[in-house]
Amino acid sequence: MVARYRAGVAVTEIAAAFGVSPRTVSKWLSRYRCEGEAGLANRSSRPHRTPRAVAPRYREAALLMRRTFHMTGEQIAEALRLARSSVARWLAAAGLSRLARLGPVEPVRRYQRERPGELIHIDIKKLGRFARPGHRVTGARKGNRNTGAGWDFVHVAIDDATRLAYAEVLPDERRASAAGFLVRALRWYREQGVAVERVMTDNGSAYVSKLFARTVRRLGLRHIRTRPYTPKTNGKAERFIQSMLREWAYAAPFPSAEARREDLPNWIRRYNTCRRHYALNRRTPLQALSDLNNVVRHHS
Repeated sequence: MVARYRAGVAVTEIAAAFGVSPRTVSKWLSRYRCEGEAGLANRSSRPHRTPRAVAPRYREAALLMRRTFHMTGEQIAEALRLARSSVARWLAAAGLSRLARLGPVEPVRRYQRERPGELIHIDIKKLGRFARPGHRVTGARKGNRNTGAGWDFVHVAIDDATRLAYAEVLPDERRASAAGFLVRALRWYREQGVAVERVMTDNGSAYVSKLFARTVRRLGLRHIRTRPYTPKTNGKAERFIQSMLREWAYAAPFPSAEARREDLPNWIRRYNTCRRHYALNRRTPLQALSDLNNVVRHHS
């Protein structure tokens, strides 16, 4: 527009060429005359003045009422005689929309047991069965549904001190399956030279059952359950499940759920013997187990 105007083209002709009104062309020419090329840059559409804008003190009062008295956005709007949308926008911008944000931030508590077997984390992950690869592998959702295929339940156990892991794919997550898995997991850990002392689980129905409690007592273990609605308490099992999904369940285009199940022991073997952990100073779980057992023997 500027170049054509400087070449002597009329404003109306420029407007017709660009498909805009002559007023728009005049606006850009005026900006160029006043500010040069800098005046042609994009600007915010925010108005220069907002005479009806709410005073900042109302926003400060709304945030204070939210933090101090935990009032809802509607209650704050009624008390200050403001629009609920304005109060909701302020609370969202300050990160105070959710009630959980109002309490003090719980500090991160990291811990690691010193002895192998001192604490074993146990958990269950549900995976959908399939007779053919689904959209996660093929990328196409149409025609890739495995309707009614059911579920596989991966029961996992991981040692807190060494990250030594054991897992099985079972048909359900009922008490009998959970108790049987515990027995087989302890037998496997015993074969690795690990004497299990404590077991940590969440509050799932299988783990609070009388059968599971009876099994724990017969094995001479102490059962620790996580706080309700706090999965991070069993964080090492949760983190192991994330690795398992990424590196095993969804890592390869398995032709069926049966093929995926058969591959789990191979992945567990690689995890224990080859996978290095930053939390273990770049050692594998078996290396960490060997080092800790040597320390125990040396000081016993």
